[in-house]
Amino acid sequence: MRVSLNWLRELVEIDLTPEELGRTLTIAGFEVEEIEDLRQNADGVVVGKVIDCEPHPNADKLRVTKVDIGAESPLNIVCGAANVKTDIFVPVATVGTYLPTVNLKLKPTKLRGVRSEGMICSLSELGLEKQSDGIHIFASEGIEIGQDVRPLLGLDDVILDLSTTANRADALSMVGVAREVVALTGSVLKLPEVREISISDRDNSLSLKVVDTNACPAYIGTIIEGITIAPSPDWLQWRLQAAGVRPINNVVDITNYILLEWGQPLHAFDRERLQDITGTESLTIGVRYASEGEKLTTLDGQERSLKTDNLLITANDKPVALAGVMGGEESEVHQESKNIVLEAALFDSVVVRKSSRAAGLRSEASTRYERGVNEAEYNVALNRAIALIIELAGGKAIAQAVVDDRDLDSSRCLQLRLSRINEILGPVKLENGTGQIEAEDVEKILIALGCKLEKIADRNDVWQVTPPPYRHRDLEREIDLIEEVARLYGYDNFCDELPDKTEAGYLSVREIIGRKIREAFRSTGLTEICHYSLVKPEDKEIVLANPLFSEYSALRTDLISGLIDAFEYNQSQGNGALNAFEIGRIFWREGEELKEADAVAGILGGDLTAIGRWTRAGKGSPMTWYQAKGILESAFSRLGLTVEYRAEKEDKRLHPGRTASLWIEKQRLGIFGQLHPQLRQEKNTIDEVYVFQISFDIILASLNKEEVFTPRFKSYSTYPAVERDLAFFADVSIPVFQIEQAIKKSGGSILAGVELFDEYQGENVPEGERSLAFSLYYRASDRTLTDKEIEPVHQKVRDTLVKQFSANLRS
Repeated sequence: MRVSLNWLRELVEIDLTPEELGRTLTIAGFEVEEIEDLRQNADGVVVGKVIDCEPHPNADKLRVTKVDIGAESPLNIVCGAANVKTDIFVPVATVGTYLPTVNLKLKPTKLRGVRSEGMICSLSELGLEKQSDGIHIFASEGIEIGQDVRPLLGLDDVILDLSTTANRADALSMVGVAREVVALTGSVLKLPEVREISISDRDNSLSLKVVDTNACPAYIGTIIEGITIAPSPDWLQWRLQAAGVRPINNVVDITNYILLEWGQPLHAFDRERLQDITGTESLTIGVRYASEGEKLTTLDGQERSLKTDNLLITANDKPVALAGVMGGEESEVHQESKNIVLEAALFDSVVVRKSSRAAGLRSEASTRYERGVNEAEYNVALNRAIALIIELAGGKAIAQAVVDDRDLDSSRCLQLRLSRINEILGPVKLENGTGQIEAEDVEKILIALGCKLEKIADRNDVWQVTPPPYRHRDLEREIDLIEEVARLYGYDNFCDELPDKTEAGYLSVREIIGRKIREAFRSTGLTEICHYSLVKPEDKEIVLANPLFSEYSALRTDLISGLIDAFEYNQSQGNGALNAFEIGRIFWREGEELKEADAVAGILGGDLTAIGRWTRAGKGSPMTWYQAKGILESAFSRLGLTVEYRAEKEDKRLHPGRTASLWIEKQRLGIFGQLHPQLRQEKNTIDEVYVFQISFDIILASLNKEEVFTPRFKSYSTYPAVERDLAFFADVSIPVFQIEQAIKKSGGSILAGVELFDEYQGENVPEGERSLAFSLYYRASDRTLTDKEIEPVHQKVRDTLVKQFSANLRS
């Protein structure tokens, strides 16, 4: 927001320098990014009168002039402008003047042999135009020779470029900034005088039709007849230029002026053009959503294909403007306009934001609507605009149609406690040391902000606070009021000492275990990657109500899909197989309730022995299911987890015969399996790609135990182990994991390990069974075990297998 200091001084009495005001606003949260002093653009430039103008003796395009600037003798100036002539008043840069716009310091010189003692300036050389056709010529009325040109050109001003936060919609207007300055300095606010406009309503050719009053709670359309389009007066053009707005004509400039002054966007339609569009003199201005594929050419000359998110202004149901964003080219005010329809409306901030994004178009109007305009004063801004149009363009307001569905009676009332203020903000600096903010300070600050205060009976330090209507969007809770107290009290007035007692920082259990999980998977050779939580909606994802982009408009329900896409992309770029893992948040629905949790997922594939491919004549060796399982088990082992594998067929993305669900302590941990061949072909990935996804919270619960979380050293046995083999037939439906668990339980304390070393199905094996062979390792920590000690335990293991699994022992 570019703030003109001259304009601001008309609204509030300021005796601060621009630098002091800038510092005051910055400390209060309105960062002043730049102070632009327009006075420097014409420092030393005065009004001169050309009293003589002759052709240059040595150049056809130059003129030799004598210019009276009120000095003892006229200046001799050589000028190349085609419009220079006698008896005109012009801006003259005298010798010694520096013009920063063209980076030129004037000094006496000779041009083609003729002495020149200054320069007659164009507006571009004074920084008022990008390009000028010639020198600037002043009107002769009220001009004095030798006077400073800066007040005549609006260059006696200083511009503060403010950076406002997103919650302060009121600060996008001069009135809003003036209110802030009043609160900070204690000055007097002088709002522009706005008188009520009398409208006879003799013309009933205008009506309104608002389809959705939630999207447009209020709309006023006013017909003004008999206007004359002309350039705006200098003061209006200067103020627009100071704000970075290009002057166009008096009517359009007034709508832009009100936008800057009150923060209320307005738009003027040419009534005759609206009637041409509709084909009738009777107009119905409507507000509705666009139909898919409707077309509208906006004021920037772009034809836009509209979407259902676009809110439209229509004339007899034909699109004429993007509501709250930009008007249409077909109905714009032009040089021949005589009658206009002036629009003032309130649009919902979310609706305008979605419409602006859908159209790929942002404007000064949409910026203000997105943050929220002052609902209580939009009709005040309209009356101000109508009065200025009648004053500067003539005409008369003959009709007005109104739709008003505002809820102005629901004023928000907040409770504010002094104890809470001091608890949040802490001690403040006082003349005689430190102290706390007093009740009188709080009341003074909030009253300066325009709040209404009422003390609660029997509680002197508690108030009921009603925020002003122009702050209703950002003063919603008690903490918001506390922030305002801190801002206006002055952040530099608070103590900045650290508390006497401080504690060393530490990591939470969740963070420690998260780091352990990362370290475990990195140790197996996997690379950690990170994806957006937002994805393109395809199936059961949770779709966002207000997405940034359609490609990122839903919350992901798992991590595997993103890893598969990353694997495919990595391979397509010639980077080979991506062996990676990710820890991230996933989302899902349970009935009407939304759930979220962290998950760990990974993807594996490729040749683990790629370095030795020369031994296989350059041929690769795809990763096997057991190799992939071994990588996963290596990470589990490093974490101290014992995981059970059970056959699984539910996930259609995975191979039905090579997929297992993972279980830990009777809880489902996740899933592991090979990509389904059909999906692999669709993604065009290499053979044998494996994925897994496990629950972070279940791992957290399993590891967050003293015996697991804090490792304890267990001495190694110095005595050798005794190995015994055990072979038997068992039903193919019995998982090896269950058999191992039964062996370990039966083997007791002297069974040090169990390892499957052979599996066979085929000839000489009963149908529906398989042959399994295990190695069992027996060891004691204090002696070498004898056969007499081992045999009873080994027999117990054999009996358990027969009893529990109906095993047919072979050894």
